[in-house]
Amino acid sequence: MKYFFLSDGWKVGRVWGVGGEWSHAAWRRQPDIQQLNLCLSDRNEKMWLYRVEDAVLMVEVQPAVRPDPADPAKNIGNVTLTRLIDAEQVLERLGTIAARCEMGNPQLM
Repeated sequence: MKYFFLSDGWKVGRVWGVGGEWSHAAWRRQPDIQQLNLCLSDRNEKMWLYRVEDAVLMVEVQPAVRPDPADPAKNIGNVTLTRLIDAEQVLERLGTIAARCEMGNPQLM
């Protein structure tokens, strides 16, 4: 399995596998992409963990709501994730966030 984090308010668009863009007709099914019940909060932004099958090589993500053309600072149409991470890298990210939380909010015993 492979994983990626996706900001709250974004959704999965196109998907690519070994043979190019994922084709429902060729594979006879949709790619297995699942949002897990785990999110990180970093700088007031929620990042949800997604799991994808090994056959997926790249994932296009896009805002769930169309960008406002009047605000060019927030006008990102889509992003293609080309480096999906493995379970070990997910644990490293979780450990980094946990360490940051402990340093920023120490508990008194």
